[in-house]
Amino acid sequence: MATRRTLRELADYLGGSVVGDEAKVIAGVASLDDAGAEQISFLANPRYALKVATTGAGAVVLPPGAERHGRNAIVVANPYLAFAKLLNLYHVPAIEPKGIMAGAHVGRNVTMGNEVTIYPGAVIGDGVTLGERVILHPGVVLYDGVRVGDDVTLNANVVVYQGCRIGNRVTVHGGTVIGSDGFGYAPDGEGYYKIPQLGIVSIEDDVEIGANCAIDRAALAATVIGRGTKVDNLVMIAHNCVIGENCIIVSQVGISGSTKLGKRVTLGGQVGVAGHLEIGDNTMVGAKSGIAGNIPAGSMVSGIPVMGHKEWLRAMAVVPKLPELRKTVAALEKKVQELEEKLSSPE
Repeated sequence: MATRRTLRELADYLGGSVVGDEAKVIAGVASLDDAGAEQISFLANPRYALKVATTGAGAVVLPPGAERHGRNAIVVANPYLAFAKLLNLYHVPAIEPKGIMAGAHVGRNVTMGNEVTIYPGAVIGDGVTLGERVILHPGVVLYDGVRVGDDVTLNANVVVYQGCRIGNRVTVHGGTVIGSDGFGYAPDGEGYYKIPQLGIVSIEDDVEIGANCAIDRAALAATVIGRGTKVDNLVMIAHNCVIGENCIIVSQVGISGSTKLGKRVTLGGQVGVAGHLEIGDNTMVGAKSGIAGNIPAGSMVSGIPVMGHKEWLRAMAVVPKLPELRKTVAALEKKVQELEEKLSSPE
C-alpha cells in the first residue's frame, strides 16, 4: 500500500500532466469538502467546480479546461477513473496469502495454485481446480468439478454448483449462488415434470457479481456472463442466458431464460426481461422497464412495455394531467351530444 507520493509520480501513474508543484507530496485521497493539505481530491462533475476554489486539498485531479483556482492539479481526461485508481493506490492493502486455514474442508483430487487463502468453513468438493491467489471466505462452497481462475475472490457464503467455470480476476460478493438449476418443467397432466438441468455457468474474466444474486445453470450448454460485465446486488439471471462483454446490470433486474444481451448493454434497476429475446449492443434500458420483444443495437428505451426514451419522457409528462384531461374530454363529449341533439331536432 502506497504511503506518500509526489504529484509527478501520481501523474505518471495516472497518465496525466501536472500544473503546479510537481514535488508536492500526497499521502491520501479525500473529497473536495474533506481533503487536507496532504490529500488529493478530484472534480468529475462540473456542478461542483466552485468547490475547487474552497477545498483544503493539496492537489486536485481535473479534466482539461477546468479552472484550478491556483491549486496544484493533475489534468486527466477522466477524473472519475483517476479517482478510482488513486483509491486503489493509497487505500487498498495488499493481501498476504494465508494458505488453507484450520476448519476448511478440501476434497479429493483438488488442484491449487500458489498463494491461495482458504478460510475456516469453506468447503471445496472433489476435482476442483483453483488458480493462483484465490481467496475463499468462510462459508464458500464449491461443488465437485468447479474450475476457478487466477486472482478470484469469493466472499462469504458464495455457492458454486458442480462443473461451473469462473475466469480470472473475478469477484463474487456474499450470498450469491452460481449454477443452481434453471426453472425448467414440462407439463404432465395436472402437474409438472422437472427437466434435468445438465449445463453449467461460465463466468469470464474481469467480472464482478454483487451480493445475493442467482445465476442459473443451462439446461444443456452454458449460461454465460461475458468478460468485464458488472452485476449489482439482487439480480436474477435465468438458464441459458448469454450476457455479452462489459454489460452493466443494476440491482433487482430479472432476466428470463435463453435471452441474449450484446456488448455494453446497460439495464437499470428493476428491469424485467422476458425470455428468448435479443438485446443489441450498446443498448440502455431505463429503470423499472419491461422488455417483451427484441431491441436493436444502440437503442435507448424506457417504460412498460418499452418505447424510445424520449417518447417515454413525453408520455410521462402527460400522466399527471390525465385527471384534468378526463374532465375536459367528458365536458367536450357532453357539448357534442347537446349539439347533435339540437341538429337532429325538427325545430
